[in-house]
Amino acid sequence: MKNCKRFVPALLLALLVLASCGKNTRILGEVALAPQQKIVVKLLEVNRFRDLDTLTTDASGAFSYGLNIAKGKPEFIYLFYGDRQIASLLLQKGDYVQVFTDTLGAYRVVGSEESLKLQKVENAYNACIRDMSRILARQEYPDAALSRRYVAYYRDRVSYVLSNAHSLTVVPVFFQQLNDGLPVFGQPTDGILMQQVCDSLKTVYPDSRYVKALEKEADRRMQAMRLNDKLKDAQEIGYVDLDLPGMEGTSVKLSEHLGKVTMVYFWSSTAEQKMFNLDALIPLYEEFHDKGFEIYAVALDEDKYQWATAVRNQKLPWVNVCDIRGVMAPCVPAYGVTSLPMAWFIVDGTIDADAGVRSAADIRNYLKKKL
Repeated sequence: MKNCKRFVPALLLALLVLASCGKNTRILGEVALAPQQKIVVKLLEVNRFRDLDTLTTDASGAFSYGLNIAKGKPEFIYLFYGDRQIASLLLQKGDYVQVFTDTLGAYRVVGSEESLKLQKVENAYNACIRDMSRILARQEYPDAALSRRYVAYYRDRVSYVLSNAHSLTVVPVFFQQLNDGLPVFGQPTDGILMQQVCDSLKTVYPDSRYVKALEKEADRRMQAMRLNDKLKDAQEIGYVDLDLPGMEGTSVKLSEHLGKVTMVYFWSSTAEQKMFNLDALIPLYEEFHDKGFEIYAVALDEDKYQWATAVRNQKLPWVNVCDIRGVMAPCVPAYGVTSLPMAWFIVDGTIDADAGVRSAADIRNYLKKKL
C-alpha cells in the first residue's frame, strides 16, 4: 500500500472537480498495481446489490467517484474488482473518503469512522470463518472446537452490537452466517436483542432502509418466539389460544368462547367465502348452537373495513375477529393454514379434527356425532 500523504493533494483536486458535479459525497480511490482496470461501485439494497457505476482507473490505478446520499440515510457502498469485493464503505451525506486497496481486497479507509467500523466487523467475521475452516480441515473431533469458536464469536458479536447500538454497522452483524449457512443470530430469542438495538437505531436513523429491514426481521423473530410460547401452552390446554381484535376493536380470546365443539374457522371476505357463510355456516350454526356448537371465525383480511362490512351485512352471529397481517399472521403457522377457507375443531378443550373446509353435509354429520 502506498502512503496516503501523497494522495491528499489529489484528493483536494478531485473534490473540486466533483463539487461542480453537484454530488454531496465523495470517494477517491487507488487500486495498487491495477492501471486502466474496471472497478464496479455497488449499493446494498438490504438483501441484494445494485450496480451504481463502472469506473476505470487511470495509469496509476487511481479513480474518483461522487454520489448523492440523503441526510439521515447512510448507505452501504461496495467496490468490486471483477467478482471480488475489494472495499466496503458505510457513507453518510457529506463524507469525503479515501480508499487504498488492491485487487485481493486488502484495503484502508481514511475519512469515515463508520467505514472503519464496518471494516473491523468484516475482519472479525472473516477471521471466524477462517478459524472454522481450519478446524474442519483437521478432521479430528471438530464438533467441540467448532462449538467453542461459535460461542466465542457469538458472545463477541453480542458485545459489539450492544456497544454500538447507534451505528448502522450492527445491521450486517445480525445477518451474518457462518459455515454451512449457520446464522450467528439464529435463535428466536435473538429477536429481543434485535428489537432493542433497532429501537436505538431508530432514534438516529428513523428513515433508513437498513433499520426498517432489521425491524422487520426483529418482528419476525418476536412472532416466532411468541408462537413457541403458545405452542408450549398448547401442550397443556390442547390447542393454541388466539387473542385477536373483534368488531368493536377489543381483543377476543378463543379460550373464553369455547363450546362443546368449537370450529376455529379461517377465512377471507371474498365473494366465494361469503357465500359459504350464507349457504353452509349460518344454517349449521342455527341448528347446532343451542347444543353447544360455537364458531370462532378468524378473517385474514388486510382490509379491515371490507371484513367488518361483510360481517355486518351478513349478520354473522358467531365470534368474529380479524388479523390484518393476513397470511403473515402468527396464527397461520400455528394452525397450519395453507389455504382459505380452512377450519379446525376443538372438542372438550382439545384439537380433534380439521374440516378442511368440507361440505355442509360433512360438517353436519361431524357435529351430530360430537353433540
